[in-house]
Parts: sequence; C-alpha cells; structure tokens
Amino acid sequence: MTVQELINKNIFKVYQVGDNPDQRISMPYCCDLLSIAMSKAPADSAWVTVMGNINTLAVAKLADVACIILAEGVVLDQNALEKAKTQKITVLSTDKPIFEAALTVYQLLHD
Repeated sequence: MTVQELINKNIFKVYQVGDNPDQRISMPYCCDLLSIAMSKAPADSAWVTVMGNINTLAVAKLADVACIILAEGVVLDQNALEKAKTQKITVLSTDKPIFEAALTVYQLLHD
C-alpha cells in the first residue's frame, strides 16, 4: 500500500501530503521517544506517535518514514505544520489510540 492509497481510505485526517505519495508503506511503527525512533524507525514505515512537534518532523525526515500518523487527537501547531509543508512530510492524524491506529495500518497492509 502506498501513502496515497492510505490517504484515499479516508480513515485518517490529512494535515499535509508530502513529496512522495507513491512511497510504499512497509509496516506501522509505534514510538513516542524521539531518540529511539531516530535509530529504530524503519524506512518506509507509517510512524504512529503522540509527539506532534517540530522535532518529530526532523526525526521522520532523518528516518525516511513514509508518513507520520498522530494518534489520540494530537494536532500539529502552526510552526510544525509549516515545517511539515517546507520539508514535504506527509502528516495524518486520528483520534484513535496509538495501538488502534497502528493496527488499522497493519490490517490494511495484510488484507
């Protein structure tokens, strides 16, 4: 499944579509500790987190994740949203808990 295909499911709110909507999503990845995500987030993963700040965007770019999914109703502030646009990072959101959001992506990948 690509990022665009995930977006087209209309399951998650779209904050920003990045520069590579055709990037394939390999797996969901859950982590809220940025230092761990920086070293362990798989490239091409859909990173599910509640960390909706500008540092999350830097880690996402560094790790080359396919997209960020903000869980638990977390939103980006205006500065982070502008940075997501500048860095061309796909950011989605949901009110679902982290596990449920990741499980949704997992099920979509394995259907």
